[in-house]
Amino acid sequence: MRRIATSAAPHVVRLPGLDALRGLAIVAMIGYHFCFDLRYFGITRSDFEHDIRWLTARSVILSSFLLIAGVSAVLASRQPQPRRPWLRHIGVIAGAALLVTAGSALLFPRSFIWFGVLHAIAVSLLIAKLLVRRPAVAAVAGAIVIAAGIVYTNPAFDHRWLGWLGFMRAKPVTEDYVPLFPWMGVLFIGIALGHALVANRFAILAPLRALPGWLPFLGRHSLVVYLVHQPILLGLLALVAA
Repeated sequence: MRRIATSAAPHVVRLPGLDALRGLAIVAMIGYHFCFDLRYFGITRSDFEHDIRWLTARSVILSSFLLIAGVSAVLASRQPQPRRPWLRHIGVIAGAALLVTAGSALLFPRSFIWFGVLHAIAVSLLIAKLLVRRPAVAAVAGAIVIAAGIVYTNPAFDHRWLGWLGFMRAKPVTEDYVPLFPWMGVLFIGIALGHALVANRFAILAPLRALPGWLPFLGRHSLVVYLVHQPILLGLLALVAA
């Protein structure tokens, strides 16, 4: 396999099947956000907050990104001297998360994104360093984090200072909310999955190589696509609405 950069960390092995899978997640995310933007401009009336179909779609898309992030963390940890690239990658994601916060504050001042998917991935990857070589521990920890995030609530967490951990009694007013509990647990499960895929030499993903080449391309540049796709969609729809 070739050693070139991935979106998971610099200088790690590029896996076309995994890139294609990430590309599929990107396409699903763009489709979801396009439908969300249609409602924003009053073109549709979809209920993203309560309709079980939209809630399920969001959970599946978000879970796919977090699982892939966990798998990619395993690949990054298997490279020589992985610590510096790991920290650099987390820094890039954290910087992108701050851009999302700033951009959303300009567009949605009352519901800006203060802890969304990029914030969750950055913090989760930092913590995951302790588990990335321990798949069994990661799987158990992931199950515990997911269960705790689903079943436990406490009014002490009903504000931004602690709300990023999870445990809020109701979803806050924000355009994207991805607290560590339960979503960090999904990334931990991705670590366990990553070790299983390595043991299987990623054979289960081999059929994805037959997908169109633009899907792996999107997967290789997923962070850039994430940052630019919404401004493009909103700009185009604004022109149409005008």
